[in-house]
Amino acid sequence: MRLMLYAVLALGAVALLLSLLSWIAERRLEALADPYISSDPAKLPGVTVALVLGAAPIGPEGGPNRYFVYRLNAAAALYKAGKVKYLLVSGDNSRPDYDEPTAMRAGLIERGVPAEAIYRDFAGFRTWDSVVRVEEVFGQTRVIVVSQRFHLSRAIFLARQQGIEAWGFEAQDVARAYSIVTILRRYPSALRAYFDVWFDTPPKYTGPRIVIGKDPPN
Repeated sequence: MRLMLYAVLALGAVALLLSLLSWIAERRLEALADPYISSDPAKLPGVTVALVLGAAPIGPEGGPNRYFVYRLNAAAALYKAGKVKYLLVSGDNSRPDYDEPTAMRAGLIERGVPAEAIYRDFAGFRTWDSVVRVEEVFGQTRVIVVSQRFHLSRAIFLARQQGIEAWGFEAQDVARAYSIVTILRRYPSALRAYFDVWFDTPPKYTGPRIVIGKDPPN
C-alpha cells in the first residue's frame, strides 16, 4: 500500500512539473515572438510568400470552424494589402476524405485571391512540419505566418530557430474557445516545440522541391 502511495505521489509530482514547464515554455514563446507579430499589414515587411497554417474546416459544433474562417480572412487581407505575392496553405491531408489545404484554397478563392497565387502543402500535419517544409520543400527563407496569436508565437519561434526570417500576421481570435482542451493544448505544444528544436525532429514527409512562383501551383 505504501509503495502504491509513493508511486501515485511520484506521478503527481511529474505531472505537476510537466505542467509548470509547459506553462513557462508557452510564456517564453510569447515573449520571444511578440516583436515579430502584428495585426496591421502596414507594420509587416513585404515578402514573397505567406505561410497560412491549417485548421479543420468544420468545427466541433458542426458548422464552419471559426479558427479556419478567421485565418482565411486574414490571409486574403494580407494578400490584398500587397504584402505577399503567394500564399502557401499548409495543413493535414492524411486521409482521402480529409483535406485542409484544398478547403483553404477554395476559401481563399471565394475571398478574391486568384488560384494561381495559392500553393498547397499537403503534409503540414503539425506546425513544426509546416515550418520545416516551407524551407526544405518550398525554398522560402523569409515568410509571414498567418494564424491566431497563440499559434503564431510557437510558429515564429520554430521558424526563427530554423534560421527562417519569419513574421506573424495575427488573425482574429475566437472569442469563446470550443472547449477547455482547445485552450490547454497550447501549453504541451509549446513544450514540444522546444523538444523539436533541440532534437531537430524530421518532418513526417519531405518530398520533391516545389519552386513557388516558377513551378505551377499544385
